[in-house]
Amino acid sequence: MFSFERFLDLPLIWYGLIAAAVFLYVLLDGFDLGVGILFPFAPSDQCRDRMMNSIAPFWDGNETWLVLGGGGLFAAFPLAYAVLMPALYIPVLLMLQGLIFRGVAFEFRFKATGKSQRVWDYAFHFGSLLATFMQGAILGAIVLGVKVEGRSFAGGSFDWLNAYSVMTGVALIFGYVLLGAAWLVMKTDEATQDWARKCASYALGYVGLFLAIVSISMPVMNEEIRILWFSLPNFFFLLPIPTASLVLFIMIWRDLHKGRESRPFFLSIGVFLTAYLGLGISLWPWVVPFEITFRQASAAPPSQSLLLIGTVILLPVVLAYTGYSYYVFRGKASHETGY
Repeated sequence: MFSFERFLDLPLIWYGLIAAAVFLYVLLDGFDLGVGILFPFAPSDQCRDRMMNSIAPFWDGNETWLVLGGGGLFAAFPLAYAVLMPALYIPVLLMLQGLIFRGVAFEFRFKATGKSQRVWDYAFHFGSLLATFMQGAILGAIVLGVKVEGRSFAGGSFDWLNAYSVMTGVALIFGYVLLGAAWLVMKTDEATQDWARKCASYALGYVGLFLAIVSISMPVMNEEIRILWFSLPNFFFLLPIPTASLVLFIMIWRDLHKGRESRPFFLSIGVFLTAYLGLGISLWPWVVPFEITFRQASAAPPSQSLLLIGTVILLPVVLAYTGYSYYVFRGKASHETGY
């Protein structure tokens, strides 16, 4: 009888699938969360209508990747899920609360008028802001590590809340603002585009600042990461990652001031990719830094095999649907009310 585990490194495959799902979520839901953060600061109601119309066809599909990442962690690495969730219950629940507020605002704002529309404008904004901050705080808490004794979380309910997690939460807000503003530069025109271009220029500077802080702080806080990045010959092999990030920042700045429309968004994706690669290299092979590796947390091979069969069938469908939706709704967004 054919068995996947005989021929495939299932823990490594699932580690890669979950990492890819998280990255796709950060990119795809990141730009529409960024639009939500910028929402109340737009120059006019017509600009806000155009902003919401630019992401209305995509926002719910973008969150598919969050389900795949969280569900995949639960099914493929149950030990990691059992350790991380008690450590992160509060920020995860607050993140979901923010996503709920944002989703409800989408549905009701298109029907509301006058003052009631303002209520949903702010629900959309604060829901996006809360979800983004909590995602960044979760990242900061994971990078710092959680207390583990045996196979269980041994810390307190608020261990995740510290100066570093607050910093990473604020950093992700500016990162998503950059993605959202670059998206609006690509998808809108006239006053909305001009305003979004200015927002992207401001956000770019803060993203660069916070990326530098995180890049410096991680080797300072952890000796293993410091040895990984600054020992020879690793330093020369890994140097292209921060170099590429710097080049991308320069190109985005130039494109924003030269009036390019599409390229700043794709270059911003490149910035997130280099940052994600650097983070992934620093945390390899941990799934609960720096306590449990992905192999130690892995589910039984038959379970991972069965999950992989379903994923191989469904993942191409999700990718095809996502690509088709972006193709159908290509071009500039209008300001006309509609969903």
